[in-house]
Amino acid sequence: MTTRQIHSSTAPAGRPDSKPPSPPIEAAHHPPVRRRWSGRSRKDFLVFLAMALPNLVLIGTFTYWPLINNIYYSTLDWTLGSASATVVGLQNYVTFFTSEDASKVLGTTVVFTLVTVGGSMVLGLLVALALNSKVRGTTFARSAVFAPYVLSGVGVGLVWLFIFDPGYGVLAWILRGMGQQSPQWINDPQLSLVMVIIVYVWKNLGYCAVVYLAGLQSLPRDVMEAAALDGANSVRRFFNISMPLLSPTTFFLLITTMLSSLQAFDLIRIMTPLGNGTSTLIYEAYLQAFGAYNRAGYSAAISVILFAILLIITVLQLRFVERKVHYS
Repeated sequence: MTTRQIHSSTAPAGRPDSKPPSPPIEAAHHPPVRRRWSGRSRKDFLVFLAMALPNLVLIGTFTYWPLINNIYYSTLDWTLGSASATVVGLQNYVTFFTSEDASKVLGTTVVFTLVTVGGSMVLGLLVALALNSKVRGTTFARSAVFAPYVLSGVGVGLVWLFIFDPGYGVLAWILRGMGQQSPQWINDPQLSLVMVIIVYVWKNLGYCAVVYLAGLQSLPRDVMEAAALDGANSVRRFFNISMPLLSPTTFFLLITTMLSSLQAFDLIRIMTPLGNGTSTLIYEAYLQAFGAYNRAGYSAAISVILFAILLIITVLQLRFVERKVHYS
């Protein structure tokens, strides 16, 4: 072999006479394989369907279907019990928001909700702090505090009516013994609202107290003991440690108590049947449909407005308030 032949055979790869590297072989494209349900997966799905379907049917029948029907009824000019109705579109909503009673009803709803929610949560937290101490009789006290919450609203309303009655009530008897005259709790619209708020807070603060008590008992003791060793007093430990750790409990109670207050009906119905100063949205809907008006379509429109308010409040709480909740 000549020298020229040797140089040409041993030429580096960068020269023109070198062969370019062959491109990599691409993997063959295969269509995705569709997995078929196994016998166990199909069986699990059937079990899930058998368990969930009855509940879904009940929820759809007694919750969503009435909601859809109520939205439809709100577009009708319909007298309760009448066999015919006239489609009026959004006229019932326009009538409500342009009426003189709309501002009163909405204002009463806002005041009742804010005061009852705030009062129940604040007093419930204070009661929970008192019940969290290790003293005798706490078990009985916890039962006594929670008992009004499970009692019937009708029974509670009747008992408190006997207390607030300005003529022969217990409170009027006590005030007469002190030389004072009993306020007209039932006849004065402003005092009627105060009366119902007092009873509602008394009835529901036990629920908030029990939930807060469970939250207090779940707080990490090592953190509280470390803060005490660092010199933090009880007030500082409560506001700087306990309250941030109780934020999930507070957020839960804020949602549940607000929804409950906006739907409060039984106490208002028993203590102020005519809604004298206590007509919230839900009670106004009741009066319009089953009172002297028999305006079923107008009542349905008020119910839809209440549903929209409940939905908006829940979404806003989940969207903004939950950001300040510490879950860890």
